[in-house]
Amino acid sequence: MPPALVEQLRPGGRLLLPVGPAGSAQQLCLVEKGRDGRVRERPLLAVAFVPMVGG
Repeated sequence: MPPALVEQLRPGGRLLLPVGPAGSAQQLCLVEKGRDGRVRERPLLAVAFVPMVGG
């Protein structure tokens, strides 16, 4: 998970993103920053995102 994305979250903010190498099994994770600034990551389900291609 990119630290720069987590740093941009305000307290109480949420981020939903796929974690893992592109082209293989990934985990959809919910990242939440608490009002106290603590970050909690919760895996939700297995996903497979594909790269975007230009048209």
